Amino acid sequence: MEETTHIYPIFDKMLGRSDKEQLLNQRGVMIWFTGLSGSGKSTLAIAMERELQKRGLLCRILDGDNIRSGINNNLGFSEADRMENIRRIAEIGKLFVDTGIITLAAFISPNNDMREMAANIIGKQDFMEIYISTPLEECERRDVKGLYAKARRGEIKNFTGISAPFEVPAHPALSLDTSKLSVEESVNKLLELILPKVKL
Repeated sequence: MEETTHIYPIFDKMLGRSDKEQLLNQRGVMIWFTGLSGSGKSTLAIAMERELQKRGLLCRILDGDNIRSGINNNLGFSEADRMENIRRIAEIGKLFVDTGIITLAAFISPNNDMREMAANIIGKQDFMEIYISTPLEECERRDVKGLYAKARRGEIKNFTGISAPFEVPAHPALSLDTSKLSVEESVNKLLELILPKVKL
């Protein structure tokens, strides 16, 4: 009988990104929505997820509600904590993108340094910055979560657009003003941009 005790099958090589993308029949990409609170980031991310799913494409939304209630629930809103918040989101996003998943991140991410860091972590070739350029006046008029009213009363410190600055992206892949464009119009523009990028 042959000695088989010295046979060691190789189980330790993980499947690569291309294996995952072939399985899903799509390319992974990060769609990073940035803009003021109430600008329409999450609304567009949710609408996009539905439209991409209809086309048989697998997506994952990351936003403040699902991130700050879980992995980042120990972070506040200081400058350092905001930077760490975005760093962790980018690292999580990279895992999804490397698995071939279209990842939709909806975060204020108010300055260029934060967004640049996220792009560098994820990989600039996989990072598409979408600026939701809805004006402050419109965001404040909507005041979806009542945050602007609290910020105006001084109850919320470091609130972007009121007591903390927002740096407009210099070269976004796309700018969308939801005070001028409907959700459907915005989604159509996004699909035009994204579908060629994610199709194998």
